[in-house]
Amino acid sequence: MPTYTYRCPTCGGFDLVRPMSEVDAVAVCPECGMQGRRVFGAPALRGMDARLRRALDAGERSADSPQVVTTVPPRSADRRPGRATRYTTDPRHARLPRP
Repeated sequence: MPTYTYRCPTCGGFDLVRPMSEVDAVAVCPECGMQGRRVFGAPALRGMDARLRRALDAGERSADSPQVVTTVPPRSADRRPGRATRYTTDPRHARLPRP
């Protein structure tokens, strides 16, 4: 269940854990019993997996300044000699721009 933040006019902020279906229900301050107003804040994105967060951040960065590859990377030393280079058979890759 999500945690919603509310602000009481006399006591200040307080949090309530409630179902999404009750988001519009009246929030009563646990200190004084007055009605509190909902406060909107940033979502808690730090709770997601670090690898997923890095991938989302990289995707967002590449929208403005993508990293462009101009040459084919060299063969790595760990590949076995005589082994064929892997290539894709996906027809969409043929439409990609070439350097």
